[in-house]
Amino acid sequence: MAFPNGFLWGTATAAHQVEGNNIASDFWALEHAPGSLFIEPSGDACDHYRLYRQDIALLKELGFTSYRFSIEWARVEPEDGLISRAAIAHYRDVLAACHEFGVTPMVTLHHFTSPAWLMRLGGWEYEGTPERFAAYCRLVMGELGELIPYACTVNEANIAALTRRTIEETAGVKPPDGSEQAPVGLGETLAGGLSSWRDVGAAALRTTPGKLNVFLLTFSESGQSIVRRAHVAARRAIKEVSPATRVGLTLALQDFQAEAGGERAARERWAELFDDFLPALDGDDFLGVQNYTRVLLDADGVAVLPDGAELTQMGYEFYPQALENVVRRAAAAGLPLIVTENGVATADDTRRVEFIRLALRGLERCLAAGVDVRGYYYWSALDNFEWMLGYRPAFGLIGVDRDTQRRTVKDSARYLGDVARRNGLASS
Repeated sequence: MAFPNGFLWGTATAAHQVEGNNIASDFWALEHAPGSLFIEPSGDACDHYRLYRQDIALLKELGFTSYRFSIEWARVEPEDGLISRAAIAHYRDVLAACHEFGVTPMVTLHHFTSPAWLMRLGGWEYEGTPERFAAYCRLVMGELGELIPYACTVNEANIAALTRRTIEETAGVKPPDGSEQAPVGLGETLAGGLSSWRDVGAAALRTTPGKLNVFLLTFSESGQSIVRRAHVAARRAIKEVSPATRVGLTLALQDFQAEAGGERAARERWAELFDDFLPALDGDDFLGVQNYTRVLLDADGVAVLPDGAELTQMGYEFYPQALENVVRRAAAAGLPLIVTENGVATADDTRRVEFIRLALRGLERCLAAGVDVRGYYYWSALDNFEWMLGYRPAFGLIGVDRDTQRRTVKDSARYLGDVARRNGLASS
């Protein structure tokens, strides 16, 4: 495979999914609420908060040149206005370890979870959230920015639109607009109990009954506007205190493929997930593209998959070819692109190797066609906590025995690391 010198070869994690015991976050409260839709709590997760050095060293040993991880807002500011200097020092050590081992860090400043105190103010429906988020980003980057060459402000800023569609299409439940919001089991049909859990979840976060304004469930137009404004405010703050850091956000982009009668629906879905966010990207240094599968659409909506279609542990189609299609379309943003997430949940690691191989082949074709792609990050580095689905889905290149926290390198990790080595070790 031929990739340009300086191409970023990485893998990714998110703080809540791997660090463990993120007790000040909104999701920790939701995981432990009575009747929770989480099948299990995150608990110690992968204990990455303690084991980060060995994990980063292992990534370097395998051949990766970059590591994307998130800094947890709820750790840095566990209560409104209370800054944890210990958390800042911890993340400084994580960044120093990356540089020590020659692994370029890419930091995400918000990866789905928020401080529980923010929910009590109204969460991602609160008009003051962009200012609060920008202040947190300014603090982190003012302290650590010289160690952070790449920063993603918001992970999957469009995820609520995708979550809403998932509810409508897999659960048969259409969540109402505004404050009446419903949770979703990502990638799976919900068994019911949405209304009662909405109230229980709100009680767990000590906010208004029926209002669950966590990031993933910010369905209203006003909430989506707040997310976009938060990115713009954060980018401005980062550039003021750390001008050398390259800043972008990431979008969850599905490959919408139209069958007979589905052309209009495919256009509308893409516009909802991509076009609506273009104005917020003005001034960004890159766009993070995140893709896992395709969606077939016909005159009736989501079409039935072809007979014999292979499904992942998440319940959607094994279709690595989707990455090439979305990267080509995302080039319309006019920004350098970085594939910040792409991966597959499977118990069969040979299928993970094949997924990566086909996805990278598509990226090669994009590069040959002149698309400006700067890096590829597989999701995820470790088998981790996959939100409401708990620890069942296995996305990781590295297995984790959660009783012992022992790491087991999979063949897929060696495969992707070897690709990175063959295509040059320099990163920029």
